[in-house]
Order: sequence, then C-alpha cells, then structure tokens
Amino acid sequence: MMESTKVLVIGGGYAGVMAANRLTQRDDVAVTLVNPRPSFVHRVRLHQLVGGTDSAVVEYRKVLNDRVRLVVDTVARIDAAERSVALASGGAVGYDYLVYAVGSGSAGTEVPGVAEFAYPVAELEDAQRLRTILDGEPASAAVTVVGAGPAGIETAAELAEGGRAVTLLCGGVLGPYLHARGRRSVAKQLARLGVTVLDGPDTRVTAVTADTVRLADGRELPSRVTIWTAGFAVPDLAARSGLSTDAAGRLLTDETLTSVDDPRIIAAGDAAAPSDLPLRMSCQAAMPLGARAADTVLSRIAGEEPETLNQSFAAQCISLGRHTGIFQFATRSDVAVWFNVDGRMGAKLKETVCTGIVKHLSDEAGKPGGYRLHRISGGTARQRHLAAKRVDERVTAGLAV
Repeated sequence: MMESTKVLVIGGGYAGVMAANRLTQRDDVAVTLVNPRPSFVHRVRLHQLVGGTDSAVVEYRKVLNDRVRLVVDTVARIDAAERSVALASGGAVGYDYLVYAVGSGSAGTEVPGVAEFAYPVAELEDAQRLRTILDGEPASAAVTVVGAGPAGIETAAELAEGGRAVTLLCGGVLGPYLHARGRRSVAKQLARLGVTVLDGPDTRVTAVTADTVRLADGRELPSRVTIWTAGFAVPDLAARSGLSTDAAGRLLTDETLTSVDDPRIIAAGDAAAPSDLPLRMSCQAAMPLGARAADTVLSRIAGEEPETLNQSFAAQCISLGRHTGIFQFATRSDVAVWFNVDGRMGAKLKETVCTGIVKHLSDEAGKPGGYRLHRISGGTARQRHLAAKRVDERVTAGLAV
C-alpha cells in the first residue's frame, strides 16, 4: 500500500481552506488543517457582526472537503528540522509539507492607551466583544472609529446606519486605496449616514483613554467607545520558529511561495511575503495564494517544477451600510482607476462578492482543482518591481548590473 504524503495547513481562513481543499485532489495526500476555532470566520463580514446584521461565521462542513482532518488548536512553534509543529495544547503534528497560512490580526497597540481602551475588529472574538460592549451603551454614546481603510469605513457606516453617533478618524486620507472619484463617493455616502469624517495628518491618534481620543494636533475628542482598525499585523509564529521573515513578520518566500529557508514550507495569504514584495492584505489575494500554494506542494510531490506567482486583481469593494456601497475597479496590478459602481448597485456587487467567496471555497471542497482564478494573467507591475529589486540587490552587493 502506498504511503500518504502528509500535508499540514496552519490557519483555516480564506487561504488555508482553499489550499487544504485543493490538496485533496490526490488520493495519496493526507491533509490536516490546524485552526484555533471550530468554525470558519467570514472575515469580510466582521463589520456586520459589530453592527448586528450577520454572525460572520460559516460551519466548516460547508466549505471544507470531508477528507481534510480539522484539528482545533493553535500552533506554538514550527520545528522545520524535525518537520513537526508543537501545539498549544501540548501535542504535536508531523508533516512532509507545511502550508503557512496564519493570516493577520490587528496592529497599533504601541499607541498609548490602545491596548487598554480601544476595541479592534480584526478577529472574530474582537468583533464579538465589541458587539457586547455596544449593546451595553446607549445609542447616543460617542463612537470613534480609528482608521479609514475598508474595515474602518465599513464599521463606521454599519454603526451609523444603526443609529449610532460615529466619528471616523482617517489619520490621513479617506480610503487611501480608492481613486479620487471613488473617495468622493464614499465621503458623500458617509455624510448621508451621519458619520463625521475627520481627515488629514493632524487627525492621527496619539493616545486613547477610557473616554477620549487625543489627536496629533492636540485636540481631544470625547469617545465612549473607540474602535481600532488602523492597520493589520501578522502573527510572529514564523519568527519565533527561526524562519526568515520580512520587517512585518511575514514569511519570506520565492515566487512559488516556497520559504527561502525550507523547500517543505510554503506560505499563502496575508502572512506571505513572496520575494519580499507582499500583496495587499485581502481575500482577493488570499484565495488565489492558497490555490497557488497547494499547486506548489502538488508539483513538488509529483517531482515537477512549480509555477511562479501570477496574481491578478480586479477591484476593491466596500460596504456603506446594508443599502449602499462602492465597487472600485482597478488594474490587474491593483491600481485603482477612475471607474466605480456605487449606491445600491455597489452594495449588491459587494454582497455578491461576499456570497461568492464562500461559494468558491465550497466549490473547491466539492470539486478539488476546479478553482482557476489564480491562473488569470496578472499585470506587469509586479514583474517590473521584481526586476528593479534584483538590480538594487546587485548594486548593493557591488556586482555589475
């Protein structure tokens, strides 16, 4: 009887589930998924959990292939030499190949008072805790959302639509990714919902207390509930395990998503830094990266050379409450363009995307190998950046270009 190749996937988010499902294409591959929760977190709906309009949870039986063994635990350390991981519960799991898909969480705790008095929304437990806090506060209580990326905009809009008095602090521009035309549309919709938007460098938060937020220009704003969405950070598992990472802690890989330290370790999702040029943190990148990581593993098992990353983007979509939104189109290299769809149609497109994410995962669970979006040709910007990076490295090393 042929011995199975053991593949361990760390992290059961968009990238990890996609990779785990895809790996079941081969009958001689045994896939184990380690995740700290027994259910799949539909992260792009966490702002809805905060607003009370969705649970942001999907049962794994709906998105995970039956052949994937789910271990509800947390990986404490990776022992690459022994091809084993230590679990927080005290056990261990061995592997022949490992897919590192640990995702990302909240950042910004270095700002005084944030860790004690602000509420992040990057994780399921964070959003659930915040929902409980809001339920205990009157509708008139001042709510401040810090950070004007998609998470901040969506959370502010969701709460304002529910009758909350919300201030959104940008610390810079509103929706940095958006085209200027899309930014104006978002500002208009937020104003319609009653959100007070404060932008510019002077709105950077320098401290948070139990009932105030202090800004860079010295102003102090009353804030009964302060919500922190200003950036994301990755877990330090790779660094703690002695693996090479970028400055943010993402696992360094080549363009096949293979660790620069170990050909048996492949990364996907927010915690991957291929060629030290990580992609935008998003499900739009995570699922194709999960599929690419699985394909790399399957190629190595088959004794074939893995294909390199070929990532394509299309848009960024943002909910503005339950009835409006924006679908910001972009180039395949992930640069926003002038064209967008907003209003009710924008909301419908965002909902289609959210529903489609689960469908993609479910379809891959039912028919492993069917997902193809990671094979769509990407833009040329990444190739230009890689070429420029290689020239810089040669110059730094004192080599002829």
